[in-house]
Amino acid sequence: MSFEINVMYSSLFDAVFADSFFSPIRTVYVVSDSQLEEINRHRREKELENIEASRKRLEEIYQARVKVLNDREHELQEEIKALAPAKKKKENIAA
Repeated sequence: MSFEINVMYSSLFDAVFADSFFSPIRTVYVVSDSQLEEINRHRREKELENIEASRKRLEEIYQARVKVLNDREHELQEEIKALAPAKKKKENIAA
């Protein structure tokens, strides 16, 4: 089990010796099997929540992008329709 510790180090020396491998005092946490199972269950629930939130964000982003593409496609089709009669008129005048 790992725990993050956010520490501001004043020097490289402090950074190296703040690591638990080099530290003269090590903290040991003892937990029962049921507590470990609860911790693992909680981690998996959080991971599942993150996956669901990520999926929702991705779907929202995807739908927004599809809308932008559809709008641009519609604009281009309208511009092509507007340009097509003007081109035919020029061809008729030249003939």
